[in-house]
Amino acid sequence: MDRRSFVKKVGLGSAAAVAAATINAPYVWPKGQTYQWRMVTTWPPQMPVLQTGAERFAKRVEEASEGRLKIQVYAGGELVPPLGVFDAVSQGTVECGSSASYYWAGKSPAAQWFSAVPFGFNPQGINAWFYSGGGLQLWEEVYAPFNVVPRPQGNTGVQMGGWFNRKIETIGDFKGLKMRIPGLGGKVVAKAGGTVVLLAGGEIYTSLERGVIDATEWVGPLHDLRMGFYQAAKYYYYPGWHEPGTTLEVIFNKKAYESLPKDLQALLDAVAMETNLWSLCEFEAQNGAALETLVKEHKVQLVRFPDQVLDELRKLADETIEEEANKDPMARKVHEAFKAFKAKLGPWGTVSEKAYYDLIATKIGA
Repeated sequence: MDRRSFVKKVGLGSAAAVAAATINAPYVWPKGQTYQWRMVTTWPPQMPVLQTGAERFAKRVEEASEGRLKIQVYAGGELVPPLGVFDAVSQGTVECGSSASYYWAGKSPAAQWFSAVPFGFNPQGINAWFYSGGGLQLWEEVYAPFNVVPRPQGNTGVQMGGWFNRKIETIGDFKGLKMRIPGLGGKVVAKAGGTVVLLAGGEIYTSLERGVIDATEWVGPLHDLRMGFYQAAKYYYYPGWHEPGTTLEVIFNKKAYESLPKDLQALLDAVAMETNLWSLCEFEAQNGAALETLVKEHKVQLVRFPDQVLDELRKLADETIEEEANKDPMARKVHEAFKAFKAKLGPWGTVSEKAYYDLIATKIGA
């Protein structure tokens, strides 16, 4: 064999060996720069699904990034006031926060549409709007002037109508009623003659017990049992006309979010979507047992709002939402998009979800 052939043969063999070794070698993730973030929330410490969901989000981000992005989570009041979350994220005091957008109506009236609209979407509908109907893009547009990037991070499911220390038999019973209820639902109650009080979660029980408020809504049986509202109010009303599928948010400071590598940005988005699904499943899985405990063990008086009251509330809600939409062009833009998507979704929901649930409905206590 001549020298040229020998060299050629050895070279090919070496290349093949290197290729084989490369294919068989374990992949090593190039970790690169690490990031330390802080998250503030509006939720009380250890509040199931809300605060624990924010903590789960942070843990999942750290796991999925293999430690490249770590997020320290602070409950409401531990680092900033519960209702100071948006400002803290907007100003860059912290990198991210967990809350609900209707708390920020004072920043932008349009923000309210991304949490809950009275007689609006259930969880399935609002998620369809966000992910497949342009809702998330509108949300990003609303928050952009504040240097904030939003993502859906949870959903409570259809909420309860609230705890009351007086019966609601006609729409007139809302007159003079002092009620803790945020968002567009609160504005409807105000239009019905009630006095709306906005309180953070940790302040509600004491206010209800002391008579500072006559009624409150919060979320549903899982939380309401834990909060002990049954010890401070007589009547537990349903359905939650005001919040039929409330979205929770994770918000990122825009500069902090955009300073991350693209893969970490995508990871945050993916974990937010995962947490959105997880939280809804947690509520759906646990609310039933909690409701049974409230009714059977604590003898809670479970009451349905009369049909006439719900009809009146719907009319007031339509008026209220139109008034809020007229407050600025962005609110009107969001409202029109919301209405258009609801009109498309409604007929399908009637012949699918509604028809099926009517078929299998089980009476409470059966």
